[in-house]
Amino acid sequence: MTKKQAGEATAGQLTRTAVIGAALHVLDERGLDGLSTRAVADRLGVRMNTVLWHVKTKARMLELMADAVLARIGYDDLPDVPLERARELTARYRRALLAHRDGAALVTGTYPAEPNTLRFADRLVDAFLQAGADERQAAWTAWTVNYFVLGLTQEEQAAPEEGDDRLVQAVGPAAYPALERVLPHLRQNFEGRFTFGLEAILSRLPA
Repeated sequence: MTKKQAGEATAGQLTRTAVIGAALHVLDERGLDGLSTRAVADRLGVRMNTVLWHVKTKARMLELMADAVLARIGYDDLPDVPLERARELTARYRRALLAHRDGAALVTGTYPAEPNTLRFADRLVDAFLQAGADERQAAWTAWTVNYFVLGLTQEEQAAPEEGDDRLVQAVGPAAYPALERVLPHLRQNFEGRFTFGLEAILSRLPA
């Protein structure tokens, strides 16, 4: 057996699902900056070419990982009322992103037209259509929700530890009077900001 045949045989013993699962473990351990096809290969105990045999490129691996993150979203027991369903879908989306270290940054950096991603988008758009939005409003509201959740969750996952007072030290009444006035509301409170932002977006839809 040639080295090429041996490498293909080793690759054939793995599945793409196993490779993506290992990649998500590396993500959780090292973060997005520490993720590489070589690191995934090391975790699996195979050569890097074996990983690439399944995912072709790192960019493609990231797309498949992003879609796997959205596979955590469940669709059971969703509310019947369309806007309530949209709220619940969005909350489940956020939880799926938070379930992995740098999950939001991973998804933000990709544009996968993959089954789990498309399924979530279809359910969210459908909720907006059923709420009375027209086609453009439903599509653009879904985009707006997506951008909002990704941005807020990415900030949440990169936020400094509790007790970090750099913002307090940087903001003073002389240079930034408006920011100093609202400083208590600039603190993390990501749950409250998530609810506030989502409601602001949904308020533009038909009642």
